[in-house]
Amino acid sequence: MAIKTTQTKTTEQLYQERNKRISDAIQLKIPDRVPVDIAFGYFPAKYLGIPVSTAYYDYDTWLAATKKTVLDFEPDGVFYVNGFSPGLAMEYIDPKSVKWPGHGVPADHGHQAIEGEWMKADEYDQLLDDEGDYLLRVYLPRVSGAMEALKMLPKMSSLGYGYRGAMTLAEALAKPEVAAAIEQLQKAGRESLKWRAQIPEFSREIEKLGFPINSAGGGGAPFDSISDNLRGMSGAMLDMYRQPDKLLETIEKILSRTLARIAAMPQRTDNPRAFMALHRGSDGFMSLKQFEKFYWPGLKAVILAIIDKGIVPAIFFEGNWTARLEYLADLPRGKVLGHFDSTDIFKAKEVLKNNMCIRGNVPGSLLQAGSVQDVKDYLKTLIDVVGKDGGLIVCPRVVPDEAKPENLHAMIDFTKEYGIYR
Repeated sequence: MAIKTTQTKTTEQLYQERNKRISDAIQLKIPDRVPVDIAFGYFPAKYLGIPVSTAYYDYDTWLAATKKTVLDFEPDGVFYVNGFSPGLAMEYIDPKSVKWPGHGVPADHGHQAIEGEWMKADEYDQLLDDEGDYLLRVYLPRVSGAMEALKMLPKMSSLGYGYRGAMTLAEALAKPEVAAAIEQLQKAGRESLKWRAQIPEFSREIEKLGFPINSAGGGGAPFDSISDNLRGMSGAMLDMYRQPDKLLETIEKILSRTLARIAAMPQRTDNPRAFMALHRGSDGFMSLKQFEKFYWPGLKAVILAIIDKGIVPAIFFEGNWTARLEYLADLPRGKVLGHFDSTDIFKAKEVLKNNMCIRGNVPGSLLQAGSVQDVKDYLKTLIDVVGKDGGLIVCPRVVPDEAKPENLHAMIDFTKEYGIYR
């Protein structure tokens, strides 16, 4: 039985009402009012006075905090739920590319991504020629302390056939350093399997309260995979000049794999929203000429493939995409939700008003340091201009980890009161 609320509507009725409001906005229909969508990030910890590290080490407490936060603030949707992460499994893995609350950064601090040139400039051929061997013996030992000893393994293609090949591998696995690494990885794997089983349940618990959320794993730009995970920002930038052909070949390899994964997904008719974040395609990272060559073709192909599956890409255009808005106008009408960070939101409305629903872009600084009246004033202009004739979902620019609770309430409550379409 659905849980009754003080409004006499069941949680299922509220879910359908909120979901329709968001869906209408995405499809460029005019909903009853401007929807409010939010990813709370680590805000529940600050709001309820618990350590941020709870999100990594105490599943039940973090779920309870998230549920209370969502119920207290009552947005229309939660565009990305900051679910539980397996801190203990991560400790076993010993990743070099991230620090998290309680491990590398203070327990009350958000996580930090560590930029690194994890793949060297002269290793493209190794990656392209034998990706599995490269990942196992070269790349993963660099990004995971637990896997460092695996660089001692022989190249898989050198093992040969028959029992001699099996014996060679067995001898390599028996080396004390390698055996210890395998034992450590098994600990991580067992812990991770417990966590993985809880991922969908965490999201379902939020939806049971009557709040639609986006799914994760919608894909992304192949260039970002290289810049974020392999070459680092400076490495990928240099490669555009020094070895563009190798960079493009790797982009195509990643794109092919991504499209194959999307093709294997079931066809959807309920138009679910899939969150995806873009990191290195904004105005400050590359020229428009480079964007057209290295970034946009792969990203556009992924977006169109997701749309073809009946899924709505809910894209976080991180940074400033003002100079790229014309490209976004070529995407299918009413099929994409664009979350804009520091992009000129009024220019975005001008260019995309007949094409894409805009989500954003209440500044984090305003929510953290402004007054309630400052928040209301900003929202009035946002709703009047960007919300005109539909196509707006109000949302903070970024996760409001440090926001004042009263300012978040003002953002949500004012939108509900003022953003009514008459």
